[in-house]
Parts: sequence; structure tokens; C-alpha cells
Amino acid sequence: MWSGPRNISTAMMRAWGSRTDCQVVDEPFYAYYLDRTGLAHPGRADVLASQPVDWRVVVAELTHGAVPDGAAVVYQKHMTHHLLPEVDRSALTGLRHAFLIRSPDEVVASYARVRDEPTVSDLGFAQQLELFLRFGGPVVDARDVLERPGPMLRALCAALAVPYDDAMLSWPAGPRPTDGVWGRHWYAGVWASTGFAPYRAVTAALPDRLAAVAEMCRPYYDALVAHRLRG
Repeated sequence: MWSGPRNISTAMMRAWGSRTDCQVVDEPFYAYYLDRTGLAHPGRADVLASQPVDWRVVVAELTHGAVPDGAAVVYQKHMTHHLLPEVDRSALTGLRHAFLIRSPDEVVASYARVRDEPTVSDLGFAQQLELFLRFGGPVVDARDVLERPGPMLRALCAALAVPYDDAMLSWPAGPRPTDGVWGRHWYAGVWASTGFAPYRAVTAALPDRLAAVAEMCRPYYDALVAHRLRG
């Protein structure tokens, strides 16, 4: 599942992780991304210590590694901006790909609450469209999922040829062992949740500097939203 940041990506990971037949993998390229970019994200040292920093090792584990606990389904939660240009996309061909999108205005507003000055490269819209054009796969919009979680998860499972499970609609509050070590910096909302929250529109106007970032992301979002599942 390819998502940008400040989407409902962790809640979606919770949904899949609530299935008894599924194991989840949380942002396996994150340490590689921080190592290569040198960015000062919260908990940087802990992230670097928790995962391989060689993208080749990560790809090998994702495509040829042992299936955790013999699970029938392995759900990989990915941030699109973590996939830097040097990563060989062809090595990911054998996976089934899906795309979780969100309105740029909502992404930028949410991201700016954690990091003050997001850039287009932070948000991954361009990489998301690139991956969609290369691999294809179902597209789900975060707003649709929040407004109609059951029908949208059914549609997503059908598109991926995976049986739907009602267990995806709720989960116990709190952290999980499968959460990345960065969870304490980013996952407070999900740790407090027991299911998908109702959709709430962003009503406040973005400051000009953030509105400009959102507008640069919009063409990529518009290209993807045209393909979204309707549920």
C-alpha cells in the first residue's frame, strides 16, 4: 500500500493487522530514506538503528523473505517519498500494489502540524503517481474510507483478490509490536483509536506558503483520484 504521509495509512495498517490471516510491515524503507537524505526527523537515531539502511536488503526481505508466522496475507505499509530514485522499481514487480490518496490541502494542513515547512518532496504525490503508472492497482481515497469504511474495504479486498473480513473495522486501542519505533512521534491518534474516525473536512484556509505547496501537489492527486474505487 503506497501512501503519502499524514494520510490514514496507520489506521489502514491497523485494519489489515486486525485480520487473523495477515501480518503487517511498517514503512520498511524509512531508515534507508533517513540515511540517504540526512533529514532530521523525530526519533531519527532510533529509526536508523531499527531497520536496514541498504535498500537492496529491504527489497530482498520484502520480496523473498520468509512470510511472518506463515500468514496468508502480508500487508506492507509504504510511504511513497521513501522510495528514492536509486531504488530499482522492477524488483517490486511481483507484489500486488494499491494506493491510498488524500486531498493535498488536508495532507499539507496535517503535516504542517508536525513539521512547519513541508515541501513537495516530503509529501510523495509525484512518486505515488509514478508508481501507479508503472504497476497499476486499486486506488482508495482516505475520505471515502472514513465516510464508508465497510464498503470501501470490501471494494479494496475484492480488487486485490483477498477475502473481506469484518475484523478490519475495529481494533484495540494502544501500540502494537508491529509499529515502527517512530510510532511515539507520529501515531498518537491511532494509538487512541478503536476504528476509523468519522471524516472531518479541513475548513481553515491554508497560509499562502502552504497553499502553494498543496497546489503543486494537486495535479498528481487529480490524476490518481480519477481512478479511485467507489465502494
